[in-house]
Amino acid sequence: MLGLSLIFSIYSCSKDSPGDTPEPEPPGPDPNGLVYPAKEMRAVWLTTAWGLDWPLGDYTVAGQRQKYLAYLDKFKEMNVNTIFFQVRAMGDAYYASDYEPWATSITGTRGKDPGYDILTFLIEEAHARDIEFHAWMNPYRIATRANNGTAYPPLHSSINASWVVSHEKIQIYNPAREEVRKRIADIVKELISKYDVDGVHLDDYFYPDPSSAGVMVSDQADYETYGSGFSTIQAWRRANVDKAIEGIHNAIVATKPGVVFSISPAAGKDYNYNTLYADVAKWCQQGWLDLLIPQLYQEIGNNYNDFQTNLGIWTQFAYDVPVVIGHGFYKFGDSAQPAAFQSTTELEKQIDMAKKNKKIVGSAMYSAKYVLDNKIGITDKLSSLYEKPGVMPFLGRSNDAAPTSAANVRIEGNRLKWSTSGNVKSVVYYFPVVASGADRKGEVLAITEEHTIAVDKKGGYSVATLGVDHQESKPSDLVEKN
Repeated sequence: MLGLSLIFSIYSCSKDSPGDTPEPEPPGPDPNGLVYPAKEMRAVWLTTAWGLDWPLGDYTVAGQRQKYLAYLDKFKEMNVNTIFFQVRAMGDAYYASDYEPWATSITGTRGKDPGYDILTFLIEEAHARDIEFHAWMNPYRIATRANNGTAYPPLHSSINASWVVSHEKIQIYNPAREEVRKRIADIVKELISKYDVDGVHLDDYFYPDPSSAGVMVSDQADYETYGSGFSTIQAWRRANVDKAIEGIHNAIVATKPGVVFSISPAAGKDYNYNTLYADVAKWCQQGWLDLLIPQLYQEIGNNYNDFQTNLGIWTQFAYDVPVVIGHGFYKFGDSAQPAAFQSTTELEKQIDMAKKNKKIVGSAMYSAKYVLDNKIGITDKLSSLYEKPGVMPFLGRSNDAAPTSAANVRIEGNRLKWSTSGNVKSVVYYFPVVASGADRKGEVLAITEEHTIAVDKKGGYSVATLGVDHQESKPSDLVEKN
């Protein structure tokens, strides 16, 4: 991913802006004066390109399983509720595909079957811990190399060589070709048809960045062939990527509409638009995305890509699309990084700043292995910030009605009890102060499939139900324990 987010770009205001950045607002109280905690995605990216986070060069089934479960158990302990797992990094796959070979990082050999249904294992183990599994895919990249002295690996038998562009350092599907756009949409359709993923996630690689791609192959001939009706080659490139994003959205809606479609653009809005030809604001405005996760990996006060400035820009240009903020977790404790990343305070400030903006529904950390490293105690800090469970937000595309509210909520001795109907979980909220007119902020006590829980603190308790798509019922009236 995610080196491209380190490229600095400077945002400049435009008269075409959709409006001023909205003022940050905390979640409001309910009509009874109770302030329920905001919904919150708490995510980690798990990178498989070059085996970076997993499987770390371990080509044994037992070793791979152990390493993955160690991640999940740590995430569960920390109240992390989502992973973005890279299932397609280099025109390859972590599952048996009609379109792609098995990924090199699984066995050390591209195209070699690992001998087990790896993606089913990954998904089922995440779900067993109530952790969502979003399948992270790179749309165009097929391979990388240091220079022309190394050959790219052979193309998969299903790929027409005319669909591919081999630049000096990166080989990609040609964004100009309609056949490529259909192929990418078909790959997504295959994935979500075969596997119970909660989301499809794309990173920030669209057209390659010339600063990292080396000598580029010109697309002037493609422009002359396919660019009729576009006044500039830049506008044509953006339209090519637009069509790919719309095609993925349409494939998801037609195949399995409950799957969440998200994208994580690089930090600078203008860099995405002018260098990668990714008109992310348009995708949000058109309703093609369900979730936007900008990679705001720089510190607050950075001279070129200030965290706070970019946070305001992306929440402004996300329109009605919810936003999760991507944090540069890998920078904390790295002596080569600015002073801000030598203290855990920076992460706390970033998360607090994000929470004050009403459009932001969570945070995502890049990347998984740094969570286990815990340099300068940064994982301990995140664990303290996530001390209470977080309720996943509803991301807005479902055919299901909101779940029926919990009934017969009561306290018997030191037990809170209630009843539910349908395929739901329950969220138990606790309010330390129940007096009218007081500061009545609540916290999440538990998210559970049970219908009873031990309660030993004085205060008020409320129960709501959650559907499988995270729609939440109206919470119950408070019951008080004296």
